[in-house]
Amino acid sequence: MTAAPLIEARALTREFVLRRSWVPGSGQTLRAVDRVDLAVHKGETLGLVGESGSGKSTLGRCLTRLIETTDGAVVFDGQDVTRLGTRGLRPFRRSVQMIFQDPSSSLNPRRRVGDILSEPLAIHSIHPAREIPGRLRELMDLVGLPAAALDRFPHEFSGGQRQRIGIARALAMEPRLIVADEPVSALDVSVQAQVVNLFADLRERLSLTYLFIAHDLGVVRQVSTRVAIMYLGSVMETGGTDTIFDAPAHPYTEALLSAIPVPVADPAARRRRIILKGEIPNAANPPKGCKFVTRCPYAQDLCRAERPALRPLADGRLVACHFPPS
Repeated sequence: MTAAPLIEARALTREFVLRRSWVPGSGQTLRAVDRVDLAVHKGETLGLVGESGSGKSTLGRCLTRLIETTDGAVVFDGQDVTRLGTRGLRPFRRSVQMIFQDPSSSLNPRRRVGDILSEPLAIHSIHPAREIPGRLRELMDLVGLPAAALDRFPHEFSGGQRQRIGIARALAMEPRLIVADEPVSALDVSVQAQVVNLFADLRERLSLTYLFIAHDLGVVRQVSTRVAIMYLGSVMETGGTDTIFDAPAHPYTEALLSAIPVPVADPAARRRRIILKGEIPNAANPPKGCKFVTRCPYAQDLCRAERPALRPLADGRLVACHFPPS
C-alpha cells in the first residue's frame, strides 16, 4: 500500500515497573510493548495475533491513548497524538474507539442502555439534543437490537447482546478506527459467528477500519485483510492474511498456524504439527538477541547475539528473522 497509514505505531514502547529499588540497576521492569512499528491503513482489518501475555491488548490501549506510552509515537492521520493534552485529544477520541473483551465489565450496570449511549453524544456535542433519541434508535438498528432495549439495563441481556451494545457505544462517536480487543472470545461459538458477521457488515456500511485483536486464528483469518504476529511484546511478522496463513515465514508464525484444528474429512489441509521445545523467556528479562531464540528450532549464533529487525521480503510482508525463507 502506498497511501499513508490511518494510524501508526513508531518504535512504540510501554514499560511497567514490577519492583522499585533505590539501588541503581536492581529494580525490575517489564517491557510489555517493545519498540513496535505497526501501521493500519484506511479501510482494512488488521488482525493482531499472539499468545496470552504477548502484549496485544497493551498495544491496543497505547494506540487508543487509554494508557500512556513510555517511548515512541502514535501517529493518527499524520499527526503525532502521543503528547496531546485533554483538549487536543478530543478529535482523536471521536475518531478512535475501543471495544472490550468483556461487555459485562465495560458497561455500567447501574445505567440504562440509552443513558450509556447518549452520554458521549452529549459530552462531544455530536448531535443536537433533539436528535439524540433518533440517533440512539439508529444505533440499535445498526447492531441488530430493538429500540426497546434502550430502556433496559445491561444485566438484562445475553452476552452476545451486551457485546452488541458495546459495539453500538463505539459507533456512537462515528469513529474512523475501531480497536476491538478480543471482542468474541467470551461468547459462545454460535454467537461468535453472528458478531463476526456484524463486524464485517458494519465495515462495509460505515467504511470502518479495524484493529482486531484475537488469539483465535480461525476468526482472524475470516475477518482480517492483513495479519500481525506478536511475541513477548514484539512484532514477528506482518503481511496479507492469505500470504501468512498459506506460507508463514517466521518460525513462531509457523508453529502457531500448525496448531489450528482442521476437519478430519480434509486431511489435505493438515499441517505438520510443530511442538515448540525450550523455555518461554521471562518477559521481564528477555534474551539479548531474538526473543524467540529459546524456542526456535532453527536458531543460530547470530540469533542469540543480535535482535533481528522487521525486514521486507519479496512478497511484501515484513519478518523479524535473520534467516527467513528465501
